[in-house]
Amino acid sequence: MKILITDDEEPIRELIKYNVEKNGYETVCAENALQAVQLARSEKPALLILDLMLPDMSGLDVCRILKGDESTRSIPIIMVTAKTEESDIVTGLELGADDYITKPFSPKVLLARILSVLRRSQSYSSGATAGDVLTAGPVSVDIPRHEILVDGKRTDFTATEFAILEHLVRHAGQVFSRQQIINAIKGSDYPVTERAIDVQILSIRHKLADAGCREMIETIRGVGYRFYGEGDGE
Repeated sequence: MKILITDDEEPIRELIKYNVEKNGYETVCAENALQAVQLARSEKPALLILDLMLPDMSGLDVCRILKGDESTRSIPIIMVTAKTEESDIVTGLELGADDYITKPFSPKVLLARILSVLRRSQSYSSGATAGDVLTAGPVSVDIPRHEILVDGKRTDFTATEFAILEHLVRHAGQVFSRQQIINAIKGSDYPVTERAIDVQILSIRHKLADAGCREMIETIRGVGYRFYGEGDGE
């Protein structure tokens, strides 16, 4: 399994490369945005570790390019940045990135994030059976195939969006706080803002609407969200 590492600072690239390869992954490295885009298209890595501050263009622009390209949009992206402003994190998630980590970071934490993202992007194969398809109204979540179908037509979601929608559909009709959603898909004590969940929910809603689906995710003011089951909310 190959991981693309993009950072303009060689010591950081080498640090990430060493720890990733020590855990059994192949790596390919880019030192700027143009190389990252080219390698993502040619190598089709299982994951991209992407620094947001690059010399030729922003990592956010790289994310925008790759998520807008049919051949690379399914590649999961972990953003790495020295910035701690919530706006940078939210923008990256809005563009389709799956996770983020801020510098300085522990190699153990980075590896934990890599494993988490890869597990979500690999079709939930462990423990999923061929018949493990969840359905609520026009929405079907095919877990082994890692596909969302709206009225039988496939709609593309990032790994994190898939995990959120799978959780809500599996428990259709139940209300979950933002923190409960974070705990369910990321694990407890995961350092992510509740605002980030709002961004992901907004993106899911837009994609479902674009696929012709009626509004099925309800905002419960002061509490969180719930997904309508068949007949709920009518």
